[in-house]
Amino acid sequence: MPDHSVKSAPIHLGPGEGRHYPCGRMSAVFKADGAETQDRYSVSEWWLEPRSGGPGAHSHEANDEIFYVIEGEAHLLIGDEWHAAPKGSFLRIPAGVTHDFENRSDARAGLLNVFLPGGFEKNMSAIVDWFANNPQDALS
Repeated sequence: MPDHSVKSAPIHLGPGEGRHYPCGRMSAVFKADGAETQDRYSVSEWWLEPRSGGPGAHSHEANDEIFYVIEGEAHLLIGDEWHAAPKGSFLRIPAGVTHDFENRSDARAGLLNVFLPGGFEKNMSAIVDWFANNPQDALS
C-alpha cells in the first residue's frame, strides 16, 4: 500500500520531455508515475502516427482511465462502440470497461492519459517488447 503521507516534489517537464516508450507506430511519454505519485495515478501522452492502430481492445479491472485528445482526431472504443474524438475531446473509461484507441486520419494524433490508481508504467517494458516483436501495419 502506498504511503500517502510522503510528500512528493513538484514536476516540471517541457514539451516532449518524460520517459519515452516506442511501440511501433504508437509511442508513449510518461510524465508522472510510480514513486512520483505514490502510485496514486500515472499521467502519460500516447502518440499515434497517421492511420495507426492502438494497443488493442482491453480492460483494466481495478483502474479508471481518462483520455483527453491533445492533437488531431482519435477514435476510441468504449464497450462495443467506436467514438470519434477530435482535439479537445474528453473521455472517461470506468474500470472493467473494454476500450481501445486508434488514429484513422492522415495526421498524427495525441492523447493525454490519466490512469487511476497508478502502476500502469510497470507494464511498459513488456508492451514495448510486444510491439517490437509484432510490427503493426498502417490502417487502411
